[in-house]
Parts: sequence; structure tokens; C-alpha cells
Amino acid sequence: MSNNIIDIVVAEDNAVLLGTLSEILKRCGYSVRTASDGLHALAEIRYRAPDILLSDLNMPGMSGFELLSIVRRRYPTIRVIAMSSSYSSRAVPVGVAADAFYEKGKTSVADLLRTVNAIKDESEFPLSRTSSPIWTSSALRDSAGGQSTSVAGPECLTVYPYSVSDAEFSQEGD
Repeated sequence: MSNNIIDIVVAEDNAVLLGTLSEILKRCGYSVRTASDGLHALAEIRYRAPDILLSDLNMPGMSGFELLSIVRRRYPTIRVIAMSSSYSSRAVPVGVAADAFYEKGKTSVADLLRTVNAIKDESEFPLSRTSSPIWTSSALRDSAGGQSTSVAGPECLTVYPYSVSDAEFSQEGD
């Protein structure tokens, strides 16, 4: 990254936390753009790719999991920090396409700032490139009594319905 001001997109559905994080990062000298969900974050990224994406994992609409998967594939130079209160670790949770992780509510904002400062320098924080997963929703009963699910791949925003028989589900645990 250059010596210019670091541009950060923060994606968080909690408006109070989004405003707080944005203000703190701005006061620390970062350029900050905000988004209330994954789709809005993707629009900001498409407008101008940031240096860093800080994204909640659990958001309505397009989740952070889906957003990070798309960003990892389409914008591989963006450094990504995932954040959530659902995981208790400083390490990136398995299956999350991120370079770093911030545990909301359990660690201090100072910890987040240390992570942002470390991740902006490639030599101090090498990129972690995990594969981008394919996301599926939970299986649901359809109107005909069968089970169906939705599958979304990291290459596009299209969700595809998929009919699943009971036999396929029972074989998963075998």
C-alpha cells in the first residue's frame, strides 16, 4: 500500500457500532466509507476498491460470509478483517475468507486498531488466501413436500434453487 491515506470500507448492520467504528477510524487518520450490509459494501467496493474491508459476518441480506467470498475472488488485493461476536478467538475462523479477525464485544477497540495498523503493511502482515467457499442456506420443505435449498457461488450474486431428496440428506451423516 502506498503512503497515501488508507481507505477503509466498514460493513456493519448495527448503526451505533457502525458510526462508532467509523468515527474512531476517521480520527486515527483513515478515510472511511460505511455500509449497512454486504450488498451496500459491495457497491462501495465497486465504486472504488478500498485498501481494507472491515466486515461483520452476520448481516441481513448479503452476509459478511458471502461478501468476503466475493471480495476474495474479485478483489484479491483488498485486505480483509472479519468481525463477529459469534466466535471466540483472535484467529480467523475456519472457512472465513479474511486476513484477520476482530472479536466484537470481547476485545477492545485498541485491539482492532492494532490489527488495522498491522494489516495495512504487507511486510508485517502477509495476506492469508483461503479458498472461497460456496454458501448454502438451510434445507427447507417445499410446497410439494420435498426438501430444497439455495446455493450461491462466489463468482456471482445469483442464488440457485436446488431440490434435495431425503435420501441425499441421510447420506451426509453416513
